[in-house]
Amino acid sequence: MKLSKFKYKLPPELIALHPTPNRDEARLMVLDRKTGKIEHKVFKDVIDYFGEKDVFVFNDSKVFPARLYGNKEKTGAEIEVFLLRELNPELRIWDVLVDPARKIRIGNKLYFGEDDSMVAEVIDNTTSRGRTLRFLYDGEYEEFKKELYALGETPLPRFINRKVEPEDAENYQTIFAKNEGAVAAPTAGMHFSRELMKRMEIKGIDFAFVTLHVGLGNFREVDVEDLTKHKMDSEQIIVGSETVKIVNDAKDEKRKICAVGTTVVRTLESCVTTKGRLTEFDGWTNKFIFPPYDFSVPDAFISNFHLPYSTLLMMVAAFGGYDYVMEAYDVAVKEKYRFGTYGDAMLII
Repeated sequence: MKLSKFKYKLPPELIALHPTPNRDEARLMVLDRKTGKIEHKVFKDVIDYFGEKDVFVFNDSKVFPARLYGNKEKTGAEIEVFLLRELNPELRIWDVLVDPARKIRIGNKLYFGEDDSMVAEVIDNTTSRGRTLRFLYDGEYEEFKKELYALGETPLPRFINRKVEPEDAENYQTIFAKNEGAVAAPTAGMHFSRELMKRMEIKGIDFAFVTLHVGLGNFREVDVEDLTKHKMDSEQIIVGSETVKIVNDAKDEKRKICAVGTTVVRTLESCVTTKGRLTEFDGWTNKFIFPPYDFSVPDAFISNFHLPYSTLLMMVAAFGGYDYVMEAYDVAVKEKYRFGTYGDAMLII
């Protein structure tokens, strides 16, 4: 499969800058793979396509305020630092991206906060923009973390072309977010409100949770035409025993399993045996799913509308069928669906 097959014309005004006022009232396009039909619904109608003992699998990863602005010692030049992951809590060492990167060298000190009270030293280079920082902080760890996060802002993706607002801290998070570590939200899960989940519970639908901490690789551009040559960034995933039991029981009973978001699909498909059974796992995955691909776990899939050429669109096309999904995206553009992180959703059954 070629990269150029995932080009489509997306008018910039269709990229959503804010979410719908109520999480579960975004639009929902429903694709039925058996009939080839496309329906236009409201997100809370998703409940109508599932019954008792069907399973929804969610990603409970929690986003932290990963984007910081600081300045470089001596020159005072403004630097953006994007926290990727904590490498050593005791030594306050973090893996980060810096911008502009060419000016940041090993040994440089960076200052954060209005009074420059938070200081970090560059101790290593990782990639062209990647650096390893050690924060020079003497206080207790919890105190350090609190101060660091107070300096950070919600890491909205770049294509949301506006300043971060206070409401984003809540909006850019699912209501069931629990395990901290993501630098981007599992966006399909953001459409679920407490009311909708309560109604699903009353209907007898089961919930299971996995954790995948989304890294920036999620937004990395694919720069090879032949997709088999693209290397995905590794992301941390956790699948516990309770989720394994819920999912495998549902498979045995021929119940529907709905994966909420590309992160859930990636996690499930990374933790499956050759016999199609889900297994416990705590580690990393660099699985890249693009057409053609045989799915082992989910029967249904909810995802937002993704940008052209993105690995997320490739996964959706693998699940729904390339021609069907690309046709649906053309319909979405004509019908003025909202695209991206804060946009509308698609259910493939």
